[in-house]
Amino acid sequence: MTGSQAEDPELKRLRWRCRRGMRELDVLFEGWLAREWPTASEAERGVFLRLLDCEDDRLWRWLMGYEAVPDAELETFVDRMRALQSR
Repeated sequence: MTGSQAEDPELKRLRWRCRRGMRELDVLFEGWLAREWPTASEAERGVFLRLLDCEDDRLWRWLMGYEAVPDAELETFVDRMRALQSR
């Protein structure tokens, strides 16, 4: 297998973690992973991983704008994810 055929095990694991069971969340997380992860800084990747650790119902409320994100770093990231979706 060439490098393009063999998927990075970490990326495969992350793709699985992005599957949240809510279409809206799946689209946002999988979109960010595909578009931004390859060039993201370690800090951005860390915030993304923190977001993946959050409960789905809270994520949905944050990403849909129904509830304020209590952490400034996560809030900035959530805003960027929403903006990415609107492109």
